[in-house]
Amino acid sequence: MSDLFDDPMPGQNMPEFTVSEISGEVKRTLEGAFGRVRVRGEVGRVFKARSGHLYYDIKDDRNVLACTTWKGQVANLSVVPEEGLEVVVTGRLTAFGAQSKYNLNVDEVAVAGQGALMALLEKRKKQLEGEGLFAAERKRPLPYLPQIIGVVTSPSGAVIRDILHRLRDRFPRKVLVWPVAVQGANCAPEVARAIDGFNRLTPGGALPRPDLIIVARGGGSIEDLWGFNEEIVARAAAASQIPLISAVGHETDTTLIDFVSDRRAPTPTAAAELAVPVRLELLAWAEAMGARLARGAGQAVQIRRQRLADLGRALPRPETLLDTPRQRLDQASDRLPNALIRGVQSRRLILTETAAPLRPRTLRHRVESERDRLTSRVDRLTPALQRAITRQREQLEARATRLHPQRLSQEVQRQQERLKTLSQRLSTAGQSQITRLRDRLEATDRQREILSYKATLERGYAVVRSEGTVLTSQAHAAQATALEIEFADGRLSVGAGVPSKAPSKPTKKSAPKSDPEGQGSLF
Repeated sequence: MSDLFDDPMPGQNMPEFTVSEISGEVKRTLEGAFGRVRVRGEVGRVFKARSGHLYYDIKDDRNVLACTTWKGQVANLSVVPEEGLEVVVTGRLTAFGAQSKYNLNVDEVAVAGQGALMALLEKRKKQLEGEGLFAAERKRPLPYLPQIIGVVTSPSGAVIRDILHRLRDRFPRKVLVWPVAVQGANCAPEVARAIDGFNRLTPGGALPRPDLIIVARGGGSIEDLWGFNEEIVARAAAASQIPLISAVGHETDTTLIDFVSDRRAPTPTAAAELAVPVRLELLAWAEAMGARLARGAGQAVQIRRQRLADLGRALPRPETLLDTPRQRLDQASDRLPNALIRGVQSRRLILTETAAPLRPRTLRHRVESERDRLTSRVDRLTPALQRAITRQREQLEARATRLHPQRLSQEVQRQQERLKTLSQRLSTAGQSQITRLRDRLEATDRQREILSYKATLERGYAVVRSEGTVLTSQAHAAQATALEIEFADGRLSVGAGVPSKAPSKPTKKSAPKSDPEGQGSLF
């Protein structure tokens, strides 16, 4: 330091410093005077740079202390600073000459008191509950008898020995242990990696995937169990596809992982009891069920045997059932030879009677008789044909005589007179029908005029239209660009200010006239 006071300016007793010299001297003085210190305060703004360095403030009611935790130190923090959290930070006080600032390089952060820890725990609990990670419908049922159980705990503690001992007593299963730190700064990341690692295993692989995960730790203070209250652990447990049992602490200890796990066990030993049933009890139950099954089957067979015997007593003896059919068989056997003989004799008689007409003489006689009969019929048919022909010729001649020219003209005149009479009758009937239909149409038109809205217009009403559409409300009229109002004596376009057609007094006509727009409506 004596070098700084060499060569003072002439006439000056005070030495000169460069900016770097004074900044370095301040830094060395600050670090030498304070060294490693512990500071208590409330966390202010927190900023994490892209490089991974963490910048935040520690403040009280009057002053603010800037703090820095480098990227390599962040992973070793037991508590990550959060805004509003009261903490005790430990580190080295130093200065940053480039900005003329001093700050505290923090390598350890602890929550200031159990009350602050509980406040932080409640804050995280509300956040995760708001995201639905505690919902009952997310929780999966535990497998009844898992083949492989994964245990996340410390391999050197008494917890793993208690779990293995309890499993061996109840129902021996294969156990995979993932060693982790159960307290301290490394607890939370190692537990989260263990849960994720078990889920990444391939079922049936060289290192098989477990069917159930147990996260276990013995009891301790809230600071010792704080690693299981970290958000990273809670989210890893919630994202696990394998059913998970939380067995952290004793019955009175509660951590965040207890709320997101599928089941919570009060102790690690209780977790082993939840994981597997008692083998002896299961064997006894299976034997009891087997005995019940055998007893039920025996009773069912016995009941059916008894029922069969009861039904058998009501049936006749087999020999009794065969007596009557045997007797009928004997009687049929006795009658069969005589029946065969009578059957042959009757068929022989029928054959003889049928063959008798088929002898040669008989056939010749029948052919001659048939020939004579046909000849006589031909002889009788010839005169009848001649008489029919003569009669037809006479009828034709008589018809030709009636068609003489004079007679034909008379017939035509008579038919013309008949046609004229029929035409007059048809014309009279048509005129009367047309008159009747005209009267009916006029009556219908008078009825239409009575029911038409025109009569209502005569009483002072009007119909409002817009683009051919009848408007029925003030809102529709307000939206229309142009209105057309129909009165009894004509129509008026409101937009143009002139009637759409000249007013004319409607006159009643005798002949009906169709309305091109149809019957209007006041509504």
